[in-house]
Amino acid sequence: MSPEAVETNLTPKDFTSDQEVRWCPGCGDYSILAQTKKALSELGVPREKLVFVSGIGCSSRFPYYLNSYGFHGIHGRAMAMASGIRLSDPSLSIWVITGDGDGLSIGGNHMLHTIRRNVDINILLFNNRIYGLTKGQYSPTSPLGKKTRSTPFGSIDFPLHPLSVAIGAEASFVARALDVNVKHLAYVLERAAHHRGTSFIEIYQNCLIFNDKAFEYAGGKDTKDDTTIYLEHNRPLVFGKNRDKGIRLNGTKPEIVQLDEGVKEDDLLFHDEKDPDATLAYLLSRMHYPDFPEPMGVFRAVDRPTYEDLMMDQVNSAIRSKGAGRLEDLFDDGETWTVE
Repeated sequence: MSPEAVETNLTPKDFTSDQEVRWCPGCGDYSILAQTKKALSELGVPREKLVFVSGIGCSSRFPYYLNSYGFHGIHGRAMAMASGIRLSDPSLSIWVITGDGDGLSIGGNHMLHTIRRNVDINILLFNNRIYGLTKGQYSPTSPLGKKTRSTPFGSIDFPLHPLSVAIGAEASFVARALDVNVKHLAYVLERAAHHRGTSFIEIYQNCLIFNDKAFEYAGGKDTKDDTTIYLEHNRPLVFGKNRDKGIRLNGTKPEIVQLDEGVKEDDLLFHDEKDPDATLAYLLSRMHYPDFPEPMGVFRAVDRPTYEDLMMDQVNSAIRSKGAGRLEDLFDDGETWTVE
């Protein structure tokens, strides 16, 4: 969640740093950077109250390209650093930039526990289903059978699905966006910024060098209406170029149905992002192309106590019951000795 907004009159250009952007021409990261600047300019948060933290990977160059505070960490450790910053200064708006390799491979354990603790940070996971910075090895999200430089005969690893992992860890805010749908991406970023607790956004991002057109089905002009479904709170799951198809439950399983005289919108599954039970959000996270249209938007947005609030409650309770205490008393407590 952002600090209290003030009238800053900042524009996206004000968030542009003096560093040369060094991504491949046509990379989806450019779009994410542009929409992040746009979202930040509309939040009304001073630049000195913004911190961007990253690990390793193409996505992790992000802090260099923003005129704010930033921390470029080591591989997979961005969550730990961001959590420490959050606990040290709750007045900041903290954003973690990571990728499917950095966040789900070496950093998977940190990500999992940050999410379950509900630390008040925003996590943007750029998912291009490949290792781009290290030149095209398969990643934790690469499809089964994917041929890469490190899997010349096809990957035999079953892929992780980031949203399923996040929802399984009881994330309080979960969303998915697409790099080329800039209006929707900006909307999701703004929603995440206003959420109190861990906001987790998976962003489908094209790597045109090592995994080009991995998400063409989701962004192609002729395909996107039938291959994606945009979630709206309290609205039925309707999709298709003519808005004539929908998703309903057959027992506990989703199925695609044709809207006609026999099936009406009221018969469909209605999306409830506020449901404290994550079951249906998890079900949506398991819908994948080509068997289903892939859901985009906010899957879950629920209120839960944050880690830092619970920690400060404990600290304040201890102070009330035992007094503020002194560091010298702690040092001198128990068996101590002086070395001369």
